[in-house]
Amino acid sequence: MVEVVHRGMYSTIQDLGRFGYRNLGVPLSGAMDRISATLANRILNNSDEDAVMEITLMGPKLRFQEDAIIAIVGADLHPKVNDESIEMNMMVSISKGDLLSFGKASVGTRAYIAVAGGWQTPLVLGSRSMYNGITEASAMEKGDLLALKEQSKNIHTTQSSLQLDASHFNTRKISVSEGPEWQQLSTSLQQKILKGNFSVSPQSNRMAYRLEGVEDINGSEIITAPVQPGTVQLTPSGDCIVLMRDAQTTGGYSRILQLSEQAICELAQKRGGANVQFELT
Repeated sequence: MVEVVHRGMYSTIQDLGRFGYRNLGVPLSGAMDRISATLANRILNNSDEDAVMEITLMGPKLRFQEDAIIAIVGADLHPKVNDESIEMNMMVSISKGDLLSFGKASVGTRAYIAVAGGWQTPLVLGSRSMYNGITEASAMEKGDLLALKEQSKNIHTTQSSLQLDASHFNTRKISVSEGPEWQQLSTSLQQKILKGNFSVSPQSNRMAYRLEGVEDINGSEIITAPVQPGTVQLTPSGDCIVLMRDAQTTGGYSRILQLSEQAICELAQKRGGANVQFELT
């Protein structure tokens, strides 16, 4: 077991998502930055589908009640074990009684803690991803006890490591393709959107990122239609909204662009105030 001594700013358990229930209005959920989450699992030779802990901006404090092997990938939140700094992007041995803690993020926004065998929180509709209204808890709380697999005590650490390219965190270019309503926009409006320098709103979250700073852009309402993570909506009032992993399954605003999977992961590492620009591919 692992005890949550302090929950951090916003810490959840996520896997690759909850598939097969969108017809019932159930969001996909899953790790905001799938690339980082998957790398964390692969360092430990886990399945890509194993659950990881997603931590945001300021990490939790976790007391391990048994030996374990972990890997941390993504934003640099300066992880420590018993107040001693530890390496990211590689296997790390944790002993019974150790306290894993973090500082504030200096690079990126979200980091992922994988444990050998994956975090063993309850499966709900085929996924361990936390989501309000689907799982019993929508985020981790102080006092929670998280189960580990027995095998996590029987894996020997190695010196192998994986490293994300720095552009994953600092790129301003967000790769997009045309959305269903893109061609309904005037050529001048299309160019304004593509050449515009947007900033990420501090109000952004797992459901959607709001992009600000480009004026006099507006879209039309449409008959409610399917949307998915990465869909860029433009509202009649000029709000530019990028749907993220916890997004609803349908929407009534113009779907002007669609982020690539890599672009979703890169945007998930942006914090409020970061500048981004769409790059049509």
